[in-house]
Amino acid sequence: MKFGVAIFPSKKLQDLANSYRKRYDPHYALISPHITLKAPFEADEYQINEITKKIKQIAKNSRPFSLKVLKVSSFKPVNNVIYFKIDQTEELELLYHELHTDFFGEKPEYSFVPHITIGQKLSDDEHSDVYGSLRMMQMEHEEIIDRFHLLYQLENDSWTVYETYRLGEDKE
Repeated sequence: MKFGVAIFPSKKLQDLANSYRKRYDPHYALISPHITLKAPFEADEYQINEITKKIKQIAKNSRPFSLKVLKVSSFKPVNNVIYFKIDQTEELELLYHELHTDFFGEKPEYSFVPHITIGQKLSDDEHSDVYGSLRMMQMEHEEIIDRFHLLYQLENDSWTVYETYRLGEDKE
């Protein structure tokens, strides 16, 4: 089964992201706006039981943090993704690092750039037009993040929550 780890921001920020995603992101219907902490990975029932135990410990040792949206940015020329750039705080960086220790296996494909995708799989012209208008947008959003989620992929390719972890709390 395919799993991933993500942060879902507040409804207010999700609504703002979705106002763009429904036009510019073909994955709009598959997953809510999120910040990926761990890209999709395969695990069986035994492995996921071990992984959830370790994630609980990571969550317990982590603290809630402030999530601040800085601006609209793009990954071009690597790919035509447009996103809300998230301030990479020490707490967020540490949480990401902890979720990429040896129990998860391979190293990430890309460097960690915290973001919420608002457009992807755009043609070069479409990307240029959309990014050209959105990059001037003033972003002033800040909220406290106190949880993250282990997700799993359903047969229709959509994602749903497998387990939620509160930062700084022991759920056992």
